[in-house]
Amino acid sequence: MNVWFLLGFAIVAEVIGTTALKMSDGFTKFWPALIVVIGYGLAFYLLSLTLKHIPVGVAYAVWSGVGIALITLIGWAVFSQTLDWAAWVGIGLIISGVLVLQVFSSSAGH
Repeated sequence: MNVWFLLGFAIVAEVIGTTALKMSDGFTKFWPALIVVIGYGLAFYLLSLTLKHIPVGVAYAVWSGVGIALITLIGWAVFSQTLDWAAWVGIGLIISGVLVLQVFSSSAGH
């Protein structure tokens, strides 16, 4: 399997875990709390597999940057959290940074 797909699955697992963390109400709700543990466990396991092939700085930058953008969008869409223009610009800059790493950096391990 392509290492970038593994990283993508790690990001999805982390975003699911973070979404469940919000829903767990401080770990007082069993099922959301269980999803948090499983989501984060899977995310870190998959991230560890990607580190065999992608430099840690690049993998973590992509993992955290995409995760931040996705969870912010989920907060807006699912939890009705408001985003002002600065938040939207910030998300755009994060995504732009990830794209620059992917397209232009030789450190990305392509």
